[in-house]
Amino acid sequence: MTHSEQRQYLIKELLSEFPQYREMEIPENTEEQKRLLRSLMNIRPPRPIGREFLKVQDEYLSEEVQAKGITDSGTLPVSPMNDRLALWRGDITTLRVDAIVNAANSALRGCFVPCHSCVDNIIHSVSGIQLRLACDKLMTEQGHEEPTGKAKMTPAFNLPCSYVLHTVGPIVSGVLTEKHCQQLAGCYRSCLELASEKGLRSIAFCCISTGEFHFPQRKAADIAVQTVSDFLQTDTRIEKVVFNVFKQEDYDIYREILHV
Repeated sequence: MTHSEQRQYLIKELLSEFPQYREMEIPENTEEQKRLLRSLMNIRPPRPIGREFLKVQDEYLSEEVQAKGITDSGTLPVSPMNDRLALWRGDITTLRVDAIVNAANSALRGCFVPCHSCVDNIIHSVSGIQLRLACDKLMTEQGHEEPTGKAKMTPAFNLPCSYVLHTVGPIVSGVLTEKHCQQLAGCYRSCLELASEKGLRSIAFCCISTGEFHFPQRKAADIAVQTVSDFLQTDTRIEKVVFNVFKQEDYDIYREILHV
């Protein structure tokens, strides 16, 4: 199959799973097809899928990742304050690193809103259907929602990293409290502890809780850098921690803190 044929095959297979969408016509426009495929992946509940589908999906997503370009975390400039800390502005799903951190919700099964702009949705969309299945297995075994400040690890599947660390950040719906700050620090510590325990050498953090969860950006960055720096003082396994940002405002904040 060509890349285009793979995409159309995946769309047809997913449409067939939803009775209300079985008669839907596939758009001719490539970008519209990509949006439809992502939407169908986003809304699909965690249930078994055929081996042939996964084979085609993995080939398709792998080519999509390669087309976007991959950045190796080992090439990123480090902070003059600490050569184990790096700052990078870009798409976290294109970063080659041992593990990336996903800012998840407490259900930990990904974002079900079609093409939502949150990092949770983007990571699941690029990783593939297996990521939701892996998360569902963990959460079914756990039997309750993931507590704020804790973390779980899954394979990364079609992402250029090896693992995904899923952590639930605090939701700030009013005044920022000390509990919010402690919970956010807990997210960073939990991810670092899990990464170190599993023998990972590099990890990239997104800006946990600063998007949909409304944690103030500057305070979140201060907590992130301080918590990571404190952890690295006693841990020797992790060689590099990347602070990944997408917005210019976050980039400027981290540049100031890290002096890069």
